[in-house]
Amino acid sequence: MDDKLMLMIPGPTPVPEAALLALAKHPIGHRTNEFSNILAEVNENLKWLHQTQNDVLTLNVSGTGAVEAGIINFLSPGDRILVGSNGKFGERWVEVGQAYGLNVEPITAEWGNPLDPALFAEKLAADTSKQIKAVIITHSETSTGVLNDLETINSHVKAHDEALMIVDAVTSLGAFNLPVDTWGLDIVASGSQKGYMIPPGLGFVSVSPKAWEAYKTAKLPKYYLDLGKYRKSAAKNTTPFTPPVNLIVALHTTLRIMKEEGLESIFGRHERHKNATRAAIKGLNLPLFAPDSHASPAITAVAPQEIESDKIRSLMNKRFDIALAGGQDHLKNKIFRIGHLGFVSDRDILSCISSLEVVLSELGYENFTPGAGVAGAAKVFAQ
Repeated sequence: MDDKLMLMIPGPTPVPEAALLALAKHPIGHRTNEFSNILAEVNENLKWLHQTQNDVLTLNVSGTGAVEAGIINFLSPGDRILVGSNGKFGERWVEVGQAYGLNVEPITAEWGNPLDPALFAEKLAADTSKQIKAVIITHSETSTGVLNDLETINSHVKAHDEALMIVDAVTSLGAFNLPVDTWGLDIVASGSQKGYMIPPGLGFVSVSPKAWEAYKTAKLPKYYLDLGKYRKSAAKNTTPFTPPVNLIVALHTTLRIMKEEGLESIFGRHERHKNATRAAIKGLNLPLFAPDSHASPAITAVAPQEIESDKIRSLMNKRFDIALAGGQDHLKNKIFRIGHLGFVSDRDILSCISSLEVVLSELGYENFTPGAGVAGAAKVFAQ
């Protein structure tokens, strides 16, 4: 049946009908009062979502562009930075730093394991001359389903006092309680196709006063991603360059939807979906790739031993029009990833798990009792 595709991947994520209708509207001029009024409300609601009084700037980029902007606006060539790397996106920030001539010191963990905060504490405490200018952490490592202990790592950065805390929150913002001001996070980057529940195309960067002080002396090259331009424009409820107008109109809609649900309910829903999905996978006797103690609320990675992951994904798509994500780099065909981020409901989780049970049976996997996956998820939902 056509037009029944169900996205259960970490991005793009499903889009509410109200946002789809907003996208379908005739574009309006981006220099009109009508658009400025929309942007003013969007900017205020972005601060609400980030739990901050800091600037939250909207860029015409993906999540990667938002993180890159969060790096290059506040550092200079040769600056020493620590970068947590325990997955595809942690590795990406290492590469970005190297591309801009920064002195990058990766702090690594095996893919599927969380970063060790003690390693950051040791490096930061030893830096008595305050040469470390920034620490970059991927909060929710999308490639593995690991949620890194940002709060603890950030406490060590705060004790250092000089270094900026730069956060890739692309799949955690809007899915996990991330109180920017309470934690004192300096730069937080995210992308529209995740918890914001709209298509790809917008990136967001929250910037603290401490980071703006660093901006004044930062010497890395920038133009389109110069956040100073965006800050000046945002103060006037406009944009420095032509924005994707309808995406911002759709964001205006989804932020209202999120405010109506409330932060506590949003975070609780993602936690419930994480727990239900993991309970279902355990009921199917399939190995989970990330430990329970550091499991992302946005994505669950599964590492089947008896069946190729890509065969599972292919048959899920063919039989049920359900899209699952695959593994990246050396994890290709080794894991599959179930997204439960953004506009996802309990029904979606149950539909995905029941379909997965059928697919596993058709592929000859017999190491589970039929219905065990659905029962595991249902037990969580019944609590």
